[in-house]
Amino acid sequence: MARIAGVDLPRRKAIAYALPYIYGIGPHTAKVICAKAKIPPERKVDELSEGDVKTLRETIETYKVEGDLRREVQQNIKRLMDLGSYRGLRHRRNLPVRGQRTHTNARTRKGPKRGVARARPAAPAK
Repeated sequence: MARIAGVDLPRRKAIAYALPYIYGIGPHTAKVICAKAKIPPERKVDELSEGDVKTLRETIETYKVEGDLRREVQQNIKRLMDLGSYRGLRHRRNLPVRGQRTHTNARTRKGPKRGVARARPAAPAK
């Protein structure tokens, strides 16, 4: 089992399809990393030698991945919120940030529908 950047890569997948399991590496970057490390992208993770895994680790160290990248993204969001920018306000209110409509849809971001409160009928006087 190859463990790179704190992530266990799936054993039976080709390395080009296993690397995107690491946060911050997509399909294109995975192929670029394979080319830099001189490893064929169709080679399975099981078939990698220790030397191959070591070169992959060294190549991936040049990229910002996993914890560092997650921390940077959170800091960017916090900065927007502290500035009081429009995007920061949308983050703070848990609403869509990128201009989507909210009159309908946006259920993923807004959460489940809340029922409409109805006024109770007054109790009959005795």
